[in-house]
Amino acid sequence: MNVEKATINDVKRMHELVNKFAGNGEMLPRALSEIYENLRDYFVIRDGKGAVTACVALHISWADLAEVKALAVAEDSHRQGMGAALIKSCIEEAKSLGIPKVFCLTYKPGFFKKQGFKTVEKAELPRKIWAECYSCPKFPDCDEVALVCDVPPGP
Repeated sequence: MNVEKATINDVKRMHELVNKFAGNGEMLPRALSEIYENLRDYFVIRDGKGAVTACVALHISWADLAEVKALAVAEDSHRQGMGAALIKSCIEEAKSLGIPKVFCLTYKPGFFKKQGFKTVEKAELPRKIWAECYSCPKFPDCDEVALVCDVPPGP
């Protein structure tokens, strides 16, 4: 299983994957334009035919903080370690950029805890991270769980 940076040809499939889960209320939806604009944030895993089966984004929020978001793995590819591999790539990229902490907002905290994240109160996160929340239909009554992971220092 290879984790790679996403390309322009992956965007429509990533949009489809993310919004399938969003339609089930399992994550927030992403506009096609948002994925195109933030394509450099994304990693993907492709199947043997080159089709995207999983994706995730690492979005820099500030000098000391980045967000893991839009993690989606095709249902027929669950429980194969793809989500964990994508999170590992996000942590490694944060490390290479010198970002000491990553966070996520999720409906699946158990998965992220297995990847080394710990639950925090949302109020502990800087207000800047809430910028996209204003367009969420659940705002201001967010029911996602906030988690953070300390990124080990190193090259």
